[in-house]
Amino acid sequence: MSTETQAMLQLAAEAFHLKNYELAADIYEDQLREPVEPRGRLELMVRRADALAFGGKLTEAFGVYQKASEIERLQPVHLGNLLTFLIENMKRNGVGTKKKTDPGMESVATEGCPDAATGCGHEAWSCRTCLAFLSEPVTLPCGHSLCKKCLERETGGQPVCCKECSDTSQLKDVPGYRVNVVLGNILCKWFPTQCRAAELRRQGNSLYVDKKTEEALGKYNQAIFIAPKDYLLFSNRSQIHASLRRYDMALSDAETACTLMPHWSKGHQRKAQALVSLGRSDDALKEYLLCLTLQPDCKLAKTEAQKLLGDFLAPVTDQVPDRVLDYSALLCSRTTVKSCLAPWDPHTPATSVAPRMHSRPSPPSGSPRTPVQSSQLSSEIDLPPSPPQASSRLPCKSLKGSDVLAEEGAGDDRPNGTCCRHLLKRKRWSTEEEVVEDKRSTNEEGATGSDVCKKLKSEPMIGACNSVVGDLIDPTDLECSLCMRLYYEPVTTPCGHTFCLKCLERCLDHNPQCPLCKQELSQFLAERSYCKTSLMESLISTYLPADLTERSKVYHEEMAEFSNLNQNVPIFVCTMAFPTVPCPLHIFEPCYRLMIRRCMETGTRCFGMCLGDEAKGFADYGCLLEIRNVEVFADGRSVVDCIGRRRFKVNQHRQQDGYNTADIEYLEDVKVEGKAEKDLQTLHDAVYDHALVWVNSLKPDQKERIVAHFGPMPEKDSDPQASPNGPSWCWWLLAVLPLDGRAQLPFVALTSLQDRLHGIRRVLLFMARNTRHR
Repeated sequence: MSTETQAMLQLAAEAFHLKNYELAADIYEDQLREPVEPRGRLELMVRRADALAFGGKLTEAFGVYQKASEIERLQPVHLGNLLTFLIENMKRNGVGTKKKTDPGMESVATEGCPDAATGCGHEAWSCRTCLAFLSEPVTLPCGHSLCKKCLERETGGQPVCCKECSDTSQLKDVPGYRVNVVLGNILCKWFPTQCRAAELRRQGNSLYVDKKTEEALGKYNQAIFIAPKDYLLFSNRSQIHASLRRYDMALSDAETACTLMPHWSKGHQRKAQALVSLGRSDDALKEYLLCLTLQPDCKLAKTEAQKLLGDFLAPVTDQVPDRVLDYSALLCSRTTVKSCLAPWDPHTPATSVAPRMHSRPSPPSGSPRTPVQSSQLSSEIDLPPSPPQASSRLPCKSLKGSDVLAEEGAGDDRPNGTCCRHLLKRKRWSTEEEVVEDKRSTNEEGATGSDVCKKLKSEPMIGACNSVVGDLIDPTDLECSLCMRLYYEPVTTPCGHTFCLKCLERCLDHNPQCPLCKQELSQFLAERSYCKTSLMESLISTYLPADLTERSKVYHEEMAEFSNLNQNVPIFVCTMAFPTVPCPLHIFEPCYRLMIRRCMETGTRCFGMCLGDEAKGFADYGCLLEIRNVEVFADGRSVVDCIGRRRFKVNQHRQQDGYNTADIEYLEDVKVEGKAEKDLQTLHDAVYDHALVWVNSLKPDQKERIVAHFGPMPEKDSDPQASPNGPSWCWWLLAVLPLDGRAQLPFVALTSLQDRLHGIRRVLLFMARNTRHR
């Protein structure tokens, strides 16, 4: 290849990258006029076709692709840009993007379903990974719940990522996370039908794994009979029908799953697989494109779409013009594409739910399929292969073992839209045993998604999760086992037990074990990720609003009591503290852990510090400390950085929850004026100079330790009466002077700055005499 040719190709690539598709197409066309070996010519034709497609010249682009395929069958690597264009075109048409729900449609969707209107309906009771009804709910550290099976599937040696909040939990012991006891019991009590359907689904999956396909189908029929709005049941039953070579039924169930959950990529994948098996490759390609629009990283859909595109562009001269027109119509039609993802409208005939978009007539059942074979079900789910058939090999490779039935739905196939509320109403199917009892019922074995859809128009809308029956709602089911009150800020431990946040924290202050089962919670305590269980909060606010209001009122009254800095002020009995002087503390006793936590939660960040007293418990005078920072260790201990703020006198000694409290009044220095003020200023300056001499006389290592602990000596105040506590250097000096706490206490009680300065001078004189005698 000449240097000039390389430069032109580089220029064409840059033009394509800069979206100058017309220039890129022209350059590639010019290069094609030159003699090129077949493989190089194929590459040039594909690049020119890519540029034409992105430039909007679709018919011409498809013609070039077809001519290129005459040289050599196009491989997936050749069709990557075309597939990207088709997906982007769908996105420009509004497919796969969140849209505001139509108000009228929302009212229809929530009609007859109070739960949906209150936010505690089907979405609330759904697993955030598979979006099916919660089965054996496990609560993550972030507070969101998912099925136990989904948690086990998510953990492949990697951190678990919550699909609701994207929180990545560094779970070191995933098997140690057990089913949420309270939620599990409530689900079984409030929603027995949905729980029964989930159990039937698990039984059906187990039978399918054991290659008992017909029996598995029976379990799924029973599950759909009692839970006719579960899209996952229809999706899995579609797979079972496909394994039994009942492709029409498989397609019908897949369409119903797509109707129930329009923005679920796996539903469109199932539908595409059934369409391929029926020989309807054009429609299958459209479904794969919809799947990729909803989930761009779906490798299976991408591979299958590329195979179908390669087959579609194969050199069949008499069919190429028709095919080009078919796909041009698909790409240009916004209404047609969006109709596949539109929420169900009760006033729309069921036959129009999944329109055939410009589809060609399906080939006869006995006609051979197109050359494209679908590997269909990828390795998204680890289940054994489907049962072998007695007859010849299935015409579709759709039943590779790695993607047979989703136990709870594939974790990566979450819908991108908010379509859960738009739920399809279906009449329940009947079992053969119930035909005698109700002749109007249909046989559940013969019912299909289409049969159900035909009954939609005449029936009222009912929510996916029926509202909870009033007499089933018992407040005692939602009581904390520690305080025996309604859960407030419920938190769930890894062992599956739920407590009020404050109750659990107080228990962990004493012992890092679950209060009920005694499981070790050291890691849970170390992470301190006490996130509230969102589903528990949601159901309490929905079904017990009056009880929650009363419980909240009690909680806020308690917090208001703790916030009072005059009455019931928490007292730390330890040492002397002084205004403006730092006071670091090591907190390890359970009662003081609780006290510090309350100070932080109420926002006051303050508590009193007093010396101990054998008679009264603590001294009558102290200093109010303000918390500047708290560093918590893994075992619950903490280092608290405090600084003194105000002096106080204790009027009433009390106790609460294991620590001391007091009713207090704050002390301020009495100001003087006139000649007394001048005398005070003179005394202040003299004592400061004397103090500075003493500090400078200390050994260097002593001074370093003092500065490291208390900071440097404050500067002399220009106005000694500016602060109600007096000059800050006085308190700093009292803190560093070698005095006993009992000797320091009277200085805190004094309200006369002059008396305090006289006392400090006497101490300094005493220290100076001792130094001289040495």
